[in-house]
Amino acid sequence: MLLMRISRCFARLREYQRRRYSRRQLLELDLHQLKDIGLSRVDAVREGRKPFWKE
Repeated sequence: MLLMRISRCFARLREYQRRRYSRRQLLELDLHQLKDIGLSRVDAVREGRKPFWKE
């Protein structure tokens, strides 16, 4: 039971780290790259500035 909780906690931390990294990378894309993935600069900034704990 305790091991399962610890495992879930680490999984959540990894997910937070992944979100933080992805959102920072999104803020570094140029307009051409954003267009390729179907996002505007406004969309990218909105997503990129979200706290890591929010989906």
